[in-house]
Amino acid sequence: MPTRVLHLSDLHFGRNDRPESIEALGRLIEEARPDLVIASGDLTHRGLRSQHERASSFLRSLELPLLAIPGNHDIPYTFPRRFTRPWQEFERLWETTEPVYRSDTLVVAGLNSVRPWRHQSGRLRDEQVQRASDVFREVPDGAYRIVTLHHHLLGAPWRSRKKPVAKRNRVLAGLVEAGADLVLAGHIHQSTVAERREFELATPGGEHAVVVSIAPGFGQPRPNRRGEARGLHIYEIGEKALRILTYIWREDGWGLTAVRLFPRGREPLVFSASDDP
Repeated sequence: MPTRVLHLSDLHFGRNDRPESIEALGRLIEEARPDLVIASGDLTHRGLRSQHERASSFLRSLELPLLAIPGNHDIPYTFPRRFTRPWQEFERLWETTEPVYRSDTLVVAGLNSVRPWRHQSGRLRDEQVQRASDVFREVPDGAYRIVTLHHHLLGAPWRSRKKPVAKRNRVLAGLVEAGADLVLAGHIHQSTVAERREFELATPGGEHAVVVSIAPGFGQPRPNRRGEARGLHIYEIGEKALRILTYIWREDGWGLTAVRLFPRGREPLVFSASDDP
């Protein structure tokens, strides 16, 4: 059986909440049976205590193992608290901004890319990338290694003014060296997925490839903004392949709109259309 991960990002509780999509998520979870839920930031719209509590209540109501990290909307918008106590509400409910999840088949390192003095763009320090390397240093044989941050490493498929994480080439190279198999993010409210070998020349015998996946926003705080869908990702991690399923809200339920398949390791895929990962 593959290990399944549900990836939610940009929930934006407090702005344009849709109870019908929240209710339908429960039905999707019953069908998919994920082993873990990852929430990659912007749980709230304005970082208010009431919004944090609603987001926490919703995520915990899923009754699944959780890993949550903050986004740029999860810190106060008022001064001086934005700079003096930016993580107070998040840490009150989630204890840390850089959680780690471990199981026999999965190891996940959460990294906080939010910087209070940057409204949109984010950053990872070298020591944060080193922390991911330390987390992955001792993992069970065959365990899949995931890093999640809020700010994206891939450009949006539709035009967006949102900047990716600073020095993203260096960050991506560092995460590859750390041993990450999959890098997750959000922020742009658009789904985009690629393997590193698809946008960078691979040299024979070089470093292993990593899949970079940006989830569409679960929330849609600005429904009239073109290019932003309400959606989510489910990852099915098998022995030989990673399958990524993209679901988009269709007003009457979560509709599967794309399935992407990537190999684990260096060997190319050898499969038929009916094969499972």
